[in-house]
Order: sequence, then C-alpha cells, then structure tokens
Amino acid sequence: MPSEEFESAAASFKRIGQDAVTHSRRVAGNALARSRRRHSENAELLKQSGRGTKSGDPTPGTLRAAAERFRRARGLAVPAVPDPVPSRSQPAPRTPRSGDEDEDFSQMRIMQRDQ
Repeated sequence: MPSEEFESAAASFKRIGQDAVTHSRRVAGNALARSRRRHSENAELLKQSGRGTKSGDPTPGTLRAAAERFRRARGLAVPAVPDPVPSRSQPAPRTPRSGDEDEDFSQMRIMQRDQ
C-alpha cells in the first residue's frame, strides 16, 4: 500500500510540474506576441506622425508650423525653435579641470572621512 501511495504522489508531482512548465511557456509566448504587436503598432504610429526620421528634428516642420499658427491665432506666445538634439557622435563639452586648491580640499575631505 505505501508503495502505491508513493507512486501516485510521484506521478502527481510530475504532472503538476509539467503543467506548470506548459503554463509558463504559454504565458511567455503570449507576452512575446503582445510585445511584438505593440512594437509594430508603435513603429507604424511613428511613421504616420512623421517622427522616427533621421533628420534629427523631433517635430516635423508641418506640425511645427501648425502649432505656431494655433498659438498666434489665440494670442499665445510662440517659443523660439530649439536647436536640434546634438548627435551622439559629438563629444560632450568638458568641464575645466579644478585647480590645485580644489584637489587639496578633496584630499583633506578623504583624510577626514577615514578617521
């Protein structure tokens, strides 16, 4: 009798494990499909809005002109057009190196922290 209980418990455990794996694969597959669908929908929306182009201008000229007309018609301020986003290939401006006095100060702070 104990042998039969052990076999049925082992079979039950194996079945539950297989069910869990099947369920997790199904959930992962659904999530991946949903993610891919959203990605393609977003790409299509970017194309429709004119964004996603390589011009570096985040807002197309036609949208910018429409926004300017809207603001002027309502007596609102029209902000100056910001410079385009700097490309990643340009290095960031470097800050000037600190003088000797600043270095001495930082060394003093480190020495005080260690005490």
